[in-house]
Amino acid sequence: MKRNNAIEAARQIVDQHFPNCKGALLAGSVVRNEATETSDLDIVIFDNHLEESYRESLKEFGWPVEIFVHNLTSYKTFFKSDCERARPSLPQMVTEGIILKDVGVMEEIKKEAQELLEKGPKEWSDETIRLKQYFITDTLDDFIGSSQRAEEIFIANALAELLSEFILRTNRRWIAASKWTIRLLKQYDEKYAKDFVEAFDRFYRNGDKKQIIQLVDDLLQPYGGRLFEGFSIGKKKEK
Repeated sequence: MKRNNAIEAARQIVDQHFPNCKGALLAGSVVRNEATETSDLDIVIFDNHLEESYRESLKEFGWPVEIFVHNLTSYKTFFKSDCERARPSLPQMVTEGIILKDVGVMEEIKKEAQELLEKGPKEWSDETIRLKQYFITDTLDDFIGSSQRAEEIFIANALAELLSEFILRTNRRWIAASKWTIRLLKQYDEKYAKDFVEAFDRFYRNGDKKQIIQLVDDLLQPYGGRLFEGFSIGKKKEK
């Protein structure tokens, strides 16, 4: 099916399905000029007639559509939970979104989202850093010791997630999943992102683990290196 213009299609969807909403935004790849053949329309709705937030998927005007529907207070709960887990999905969509409809509410909501993004995530405590340091070390040990290719691949995947989270969160940066992980790494440090990709690409291509091991050691070095001996969770102090 031939696709209509993204913004026009989004406006028609809002008019048809949410004629009484107070505000609506089009977000996602189409507004960042990054759309591909499989891109969808991400539409955020603010409707004070609804009791609860919900998400819905549909196909209209040749587009797959993801609709995120909130009332004028429920979105705040999502803003808060997104920021607490350091993955500000909704604030990001609201900030980047093109306004499709506004009955006097979008300026304040956009301002709120932008302030949250600029504030950044809560700083990790020393205890959290130590915990993550241990998990990275433990996963690295599994990676080094494994000789089963199938297992190595999944361990490498886990290690990539742990490392990207560690480098971003210890530098007060937001985290994400999938393609957004590398995008956020590039925003943080282009060279580091390049080294990160090269290390894992080298392993996936020919099984060479050396660059990944070095990547881990370089990352943990400012925090005292690999952590195993002396680490404990939940142990009560002797009186």
